[in-house]
Amino acid sequence: MDKKVQIAAVVSADEPSAPGPGEVRVRHEAIGVSFIDIYHRTGLYPLPLPATLGVEGAGVVEAVGPDVSRLSPGDRVAYAGAPVGAYASTRLLPEWRAIALPDNISAEMTASSMLRGITAHMLLTRTYPVDARTTILVHAAAGGMGGLLVRWAKQLGAHVIGTAGSPDKAALARAAGADHVIVGRAADIVAEIAAYTGGRGVDVVYDGVGGDMLAKSLACARPFGVVASIGQAGGPIPPINVDDIGPRRALTLARPSFMAYSADRQTYRAAAEAVLALMPLGVVSPVSRRYALENVADAHTDLESGRSTGSLVLIP
Repeated sequence: MDKKVQIAAVVSADEPSAPGPGEVRVRHEAIGVSFIDIYHRTGLYPLPLPATLGVEGAGVVEAVGPDVSRLSPGDRVAYAGAPVGAYASTRLLPEWRAIALPDNISAEMTASSMLRGITAHMLLTRTYPVDARTTILVHAAAGGMGGLLVRWAKQLGAHVIGTAGSPDKAALARAAGADHVIVGRAADIVAEIAAYTGGRGVDVVYDGVGGDMLAKSLACARPFGVVASIGQAGGPIPPINVDDIGPRRALTLARPSFMAYSADRQTYRAAAEAVLALMPLGVVSPVSRRYALENVADAHTDLESGRSTGSLVLIP
């Protein structure tokens, strides 16, 4: 099958049944689209088949199962994480996964930002605690994830360097708050970072590009710095020789997992509430494009091609 037929088959999955013990049924108002969905679709992150894609959404509780005490029909909620299955008009969800949504925050904004927001919380607080003394490098700083990292890091007082593939995207990165932007796919990022930091390097690099960018990211970090590999939009991540990170460089290479981070209930709730608290401050990316749920293949195509900026949502 071609890409569109495969995705359409997932979208046509049957409507969920009545919620069981500890479950709620949510009618979606908006569904987020992320690279995790693409990785699931392509098999990079395998799922048991047949599968319904999608890991984040927002909507209204339609029904609750036995033993549900925190939520009631009519409550607005949002979520991100397992179980996968957001590409549907309605779905079943464990009660603990559903986060109550304040009236002043839209379903679209939350659905498109919860996964990225919790990921940013993990990267900025757990992977490397960022504060006013920190200098960070964010690749693809105009994208949905990159822009969110830039804005949140600036809230924490960090000095932020971004990379962008074009002058237009560089302008978006600067608008997000980046202090310095390296522009162009052919730019000598390592040399520019060395010049900008006086040879020191940055404290932490967030690399969602992968491919041959990872070696450059390692070369941009200071001794005892951290490189967080968080994706591979630019190609598969090559094997890493342990000598590439130490002992001369003394680097830490992190491969943090949103799914693992959000699997812990206490961590998940604290991170989700932190994201919701930041939304009224303009930290999360605005929704840039909306697609009907049945046109999800177009959303995947736009995200994979790099044509999109900001956040994408599906509307059932």
